[in-house]
Amino acid sequence: MSMQEMASYKSIALDIAQRIVCGEFPVNSKISGRSLLAGQYHVSPETIRKAMGLLKDENIIFVSQGKEIIVISDQKAHEYITKNHYLKSAYSLKQDLQQLLLEKKEIDRKFEKLLTEIVEASDRLQNLKPYHPGEITIHEESHVAGKTIGDLQFWQNTGATIIALRRGTSISISPGPHVILRENDILVVVGDDKMYQRTEQFINQGYGNNI
Repeated sequence: MSMQEMASYKSIALDIAQRIVCGEFPVNSKISGRSLLAGQYHVSPETIRKAMGLLKDENIIFVSQGKEIIVISDQKAHEYITKNHYLKSAYSLKQDLQQLLLEKKEIDRKFEKLLTEIVEASDRLQNLKPYHPGEITIHEESHVAGKTIGDLQFWQNTGATIIALRRGTSISISPGPHVILRENDILVVVGDDKMYQRTEQFINQGYGNNI
């Protein structure tokens, strides 16, 4: 048996175990016939049979005399995927994504609250009212990527004060001159009413007429 074949039926066994854990195949339910599974995973019925053999050995499923496949333990399925450090299947990734989106909404809500508090509390920003906060994303291939805030003489070129930098899920408040900017960073900036346009042009369109 080739390594590829072995990897194939083991990954199918793990995927089915994951689907049992997620409740797609509940305990005491019957998993549809091998031919259907073979079509779904685009492998031979023999590969499916070997995958089922692995699950049977782990007491996750029971195969009846009539070759019916019955789910008998979601706990054993959970132990099996944990033991194999299984990367979650597409079936559960969707659930994870929905959870992440909810968390992102909550982070955004907290960020907005924090931003308001920073602006209200900062002496340096008191003179900027109306302060016109804005978010600017550093595009790929921007000339500012890889350079520090200080090297770019950011405030001198844009009139904008960077009050926060968002990088993925992390947020740096009032980043100093030595912070190196990267592609896809989001800068939260404040300034006068023309600041946003000047800063966007400086970051993503080269130097141009910045002032």
